[in-house]
Amino acid sequence: MNFLKKHSTSVLLIFISIILVFSAANVKWGGDRWHSLIRDDGKGYYSHLPAIFIYQDLNFDFYDEIENGKYHYPKLAYDYRENYKGNTINKYYSGTALAELPFFLIAHVLSTPLGYENDGYSKIYYIFISIGALFYMVLGLFLLKEILLLYKINRVNINIVLLSIAFGTHLFYYAVFEPCMSHIYSFVFINAFVLFSKRYFINRGYTNLIIAATLLGIITLIRPVNILVVFILPFLAGSMINLIKSFIHLISKDLVPLSLAGLSFLFFISIQGIIYYIQTGSVIAYSYGEEGFNFLDSHMLDILFSYKKGLFLYTPICLLCLIGIYPLFKKSSFEFISLLTFFLIITYVFASWWSWWYGGSFSSRVYVEFLLIFALLLAFALEHIKLKKWRMVFIAGLFLLILFNQKQTYLYRIGHIHYVDMDKEWYWKSVIDPLKLK
Repeated sequence: MNFLKKHSTSVLLIFISIILVFSAANVKWGGDRWHSLIRDDGKGYYSHLPAIFIYQDLNFDFYDEIENGKYHYPKLAYDYRENYKGNTINKYYSGTALAELPFFLIAHVLSTPLGYENDGYSKIYYIFISIGALFYMVLGLFLLKEILLLYKINRVNINIVLLSIAFGTHLFYYAVFEPCMSHIYSFVFINAFVLFSKRYFINRGYTNLIIAATLLGIITLIRPVNILVVFILPFLAGSMINLIKSFIHLISKDLVPLSLAGLSFLFFISIQGIIYYIQTGSVIAYSYGEEGFNFLDSHMLDILFSYKKGLFLYTPICLLCLIGIYPLFKKSSFEFISLLTFFLIITYVFASWWSWWYGGSFSSRVYVEFLLIFALLLAFALEHIKLKKWRMVFIAGLFLLILFNQKQTYLYRIGHIHYVDMDKEWYWKSVIDPLKLK
């Protein structure tokens, strides 16, 4: 009993791992279903790996051989190539491929011995990308546990938070059903960045600084807009005094660690520049054409509440987590203001993208990487609610919202929640009485 109590979080993570593997294997690995493990944007992210390690072709001329020949599935067809000043480039950034690299290499080594074609697109590659996403999700939850320990959250509440984030949010969907997308990887590296940044603010160790800078480089390489995570640093500092002292310490001491941190950051973001240079002769290229941000037409309310993609509608457990704002405000007005400011900044920027609903997706997918915010608020709420009666009511509410999230995930997966065209009428039909949908 003492062993289970001491290692309850480890046991929980093993349990979560088993559920994830069972879900992915049951739904995605059998028959021809594995073909949809890498699809849409994910094809662009992933294609860097076969392009570099198999075809040595960053112009992606192998696209037609793969997509229109050997593995032609019309419903899954997606051309990730863009024309940039007469050159062919990949629309999508290479950071996700970097995160997938270890699992791609394992698949490549095992492909021939296990009887699969070593072309980067046979079943074994897709299965290992799926396994990799599941691994990263559990790693992200482990890092989240480490962050919560720094905030002195007790083990029972940590376990409740991990369960709620794992099964009550769209993190589950993107790890199990769309492992090719960038969000699960951003979730992990942002959690790691927050962990090492918080450790730096606690003890000002230079090792933590260099690791945090390295992680920031990877985060930016995966999805450049996620460099916005730097705006969480005041919250992590805990107070204005600590923030200023940490900054002074950073610039007034030995410049070698600061230089190493800067070089490490630049090394990772330069990877994309090198790829662009090989493709176009320039280290800078904008691959999204006419797509971009419109900061004068931000859809902040829509991205949070709309029937089309509202975060709080399709992932309502995040709304319940906001109860944690009250104990955070009581504890520290500085932390409250800084965390609220960070959330408003990322929401404003995300909602300013021309396609604020971010295409075909479940819930508002751009918040997957920042679920840390809601995990922290949930932990603060659980720590604050001491009365047993209200605590049981709150936990019951979490449990019901976990079930509701799983229901909505299923409805989305089978098409009853449409991947892009949702409105009020269709939402209530799909959720209340999906059997009536044709």
